[in-house]
Amino acid sequence: MQKLGECWGGFVGCLVRRKQVDSAVAKAQGFQLAKRLSVFDLIAIDTLLSINSKPLLLGVGATIGAGVYILVGTVAKEQTGPAITISFLIAGIAAGLSALCYAELACRCPSAGSAYHYSYLCVGEGVAWLIGWSLILEYTLGGAAVARGISPNMALFFGGQDRLPAFLARHTILGIVVDPCAAVLVFIITGLLCTGIKESSMAQGIITTVNVVALLFVIVAGGYVGFKTQWVGYEVPGGYFPFGANGVLAGSATVFFSYVGFDAVTSTAEEVKNPQRDLPIGIGVSLFTCCVLYMLVSAVVIGLVPCSELDPDTPIASAFASYGMNWAVYIITIGAVTALCAALIGGILPQPRILMAMARDGLLPSFFSDISKQTHVPVKSTIATGIFTACLAFSMNVDQLAGMVSVGTLLAFTAVAVSILVLRYAPPDFTHLQSPPQESIDVVSSESNNYITDINRENPIDIGGICHTQKGHEARRRKIAAWNIALVCAGVLVLASAASAKNIPTVPRFTLCGIGGAALLCGLTVLACINQDDARLTFGETGGFLCPFVPFLPVACILVNTYLLINLGSGTWIRVSVWLAIGVLVYVFYGRKHSLLIDTVYMPIVLENEDDIDDTIS
Repeated sequence: MQKLGECWGGFVGCLVRRKQVDSAVAKAQGFQLAKRLSVFDLIAIDTLLSINSKPLLLGVGATIGAGVYILVGTVAKEQTGPAITISFLIAGIAAGLSALCYAELACRCPSAGSAYHYSYLCVGEGVAWLIGWSLILEYTLGGAAVARGISPNMALFFGGQDRLPAFLARHTILGIVVDPCAAVLVFIITGLLCTGIKESSMAQGIITTVNVVALLFVIVAGGYVGFKTQWVGYEVPGGYFPFGANGVLAGSATVFFSYVGFDAVTSTAEEVKNPQRDLPIGIGVSLFTCCVLYMLVSAVVIGLVPCSELDPDTPIASAFASYGMNWAVYIITIGAVTALCAALIGGILPQPRILMAMARDGLLPSFFSDISKQTHVPVKSTIATGIFTACLAFSMNVDQLAGMVSVGTLLAFTAVAVSILVLRYAPPDFTHLQSPPQESIDVVSSESNNYITDINRENPIDIGGICHTQKGHEARRRKIAAWNIALVCAGVLVLASAASAKNIPTVPRFTLCGIGGAALLCGLTVLACINQDDARLTFGETGGFLCPFVPFLPVACILVNTYLLINLGSGTWIRVSVWLAIGVLVYVFYGRKHSLLIDTVYMPIVLENEDDIDDTIS
């Protein structure tokens, strides 16, 4: 046995300690959330979150949320031309790869926390803290930015910003533009989420219906006009691919974030009635629906008006207005406003569950893990999230910080793909006794050592020849798998960094690309040739969805997400580094010392049951 709780081996020992699937522990301690979500609730939530995401790489000037209402004009005008439909398809396939990884882990480990929870189980506490801390940043800034974008769109119904009621209009106080409307809307959404997950999902279903109806109107009405006018938008000098294949791929990288949403949905896995069946169906149906809607809307809008003439801020509304259909602008504006409200729900809904999961593990104060007995939701965490988000939305223009949200998303996607590789090739091979008294630790350790010594003394040939032989081969396979997973990750990092470094000379750049590519292919080849671990079949819940094409699919996810991460820009990474540095201090001075694993005794599974050892000997 090993007492890792005292961080033997130093600080690194704390970073690599892993917990077990904790749904049973949560039930025993009264932390379990109510299971009230069905597959239809998940489809509504996931479609809502995906349809209303915004590609955060667009940066300043565009509000988060209502992605398709803004996305089409900007990307088509600057990157893809009419081929934006192909970009949406490629991005949808790339998002689907990550979704498949999420689906398996959500089925195996149906507990709150999403990527943070999966990383803690498969990789270690250090990576889990990094992912959880990044997700807090993602959801907080995302929700605040969405809230800041709602009042300008609502003003359209009143005839402009100067027509809004005084208590909702923006004001300048001490040089700061405050937005009361944003803060009020955050508090309203927070109150809705505190009523219960089932009630919240009903509201989300209504909003999703309004959004889908608005998009269907664009497709049907725009298609009718397009057939009458012979799709004049496609008659452009550069043809269907004016920016070439590079433009289509660049557009795919941008619109990739318009599919984000399933990561937030998996944070509600603990509240799903039948997660093994409902989560994969919900994720798959919603992603397919969003991909089809995006492709159809973009194909119609681009066909109505040439890309160069689209208004990048209101592409759909301007396309209809160019044909004298000003009345349609109101329908499109309703869709945009409800999309922003939906994105606000998507920004606030997951964060309390992330906070709750981290508090369960002792990495944050227990305040955040409290669950209301009436509504069975983490009310305290939800209220804290709402207050913090409302303060940011009221007093700060967070559009400049929007790129930071992408870091949390992509880090989570990468960690989930790595977790799939670990789960398949080197899953945790230990069990543990949670927080025993010090005396018990000493007694158990002494008795176990004496027990093994006695067995070896009485049966030296059997244990040495049977147990060691059986375990030796498996240990070598796991060690080879672990090193090659690390080699794949290192190769991806070098390859993506070199491919993105436009400022270094050609020869060093291609040399680094070759080294990274060789390391990636070598590690991938070894993983494809060795057997997967049998323990993967009994890890967590069984009988759910299994990610196909392992290890190729997870490695493709790691490569795509790492490439996007590196291309976020130096300014974004400087700001993110400040946040991550704060997170390191919080972990060092609080999380590391209060982790529930600090007094955990780890026991190899082979020693968990003495009867199994006796059977092996006999």
